[in-house]
Amino acid sequence: MTCENENATATYGSLHDAFSASQRRSADQSSSQATMPVAERFVSINGEGACAGKLAAFIRFTGCNLRCGYCDTMWANIPDAAAKDEIPEQLAAWVRQTGVECVTLTGGEPVLQPLLPRLVELLLGEPGPSGRGLRVEIETNGAADLNELAELRARIGNAAPGVLSFTVDWKLPSSGMEQQMLPANFRLLDTRDTVKFVCGQGDLPRALEVARQLDLPGRVPVYLSPCFGDIEPARIVEFMQENQMTWATAQVQLHKVIWPDVERGV
Repeated sequence: MTCENENATATYGSLHDAFSASQRRSADQSSSQATMPVAERFVSINGEGACAGKLAAFIRFTGCNLRCGYCDTMWANIPDAAAKDEIPEQLAAWVRQTGVECVTLTGGEPVLQPLLPRLVELLLGEPGPSGRGLRVEIETNGAADLNELAELRARIGNAAPGVLSFTVDWKLPSSGMEQQMLPANFRLLDTRDTVKFVCGQGDLPRALEVARQLDLPGRVPVYLSPCFGDIEPARIVEFMQENQMTWATAQVQLHKVIWPDVERGV
């Protein structure tokens, strides 16, 4: 998949408005229905981040507040995307049945789900297959407010066996969505978390600039990934060498190597 972002900004407004209206309806109904729209749930390997290559239970929610030019899960992001409504307790029970320690909550944009804090709290309370708790990772796009979840993490602390981490994207110019980023999100992160830059042609200098502006080096792990079809991974490594980016990690998305052109269940 290439990094084409033609019409991305133009279509952002209508998609965002439609999804915002859908989320408001969901929030209004949440107290009575208490369900979450799940596009798919499956066990596979983590394709990127600190747990790359490890088995994980994935829960993908529908809907997103962005329209990135290189999005590879647009099928789950459109308004009224097909979904199964499930309560947080059902999802926690399914994770328990998988027998894996890593859980990835993704989308779409999972942080926009009103019941996500409830699900996270349930998962953090699970002992996991080894009794050491679960590693719960939230993959988020950088444009949804993380404050409530960060406060939840601080409040729970070591009282629950599980660990919560955030993998947060900073959308670079090739995405067409950089203007939607919330810098305040990145001040909430620490060594448990990850900041991910998906890089297309011309994005690397901006990634370095943003990392420095947000004081990421040495404070939060940083990963640089190529946008498939737009930039060679070797160019990322060369850029890291040229700029002595010893604090960054170059990473190719494993799921796109193992299952090319497959968008679901991986």
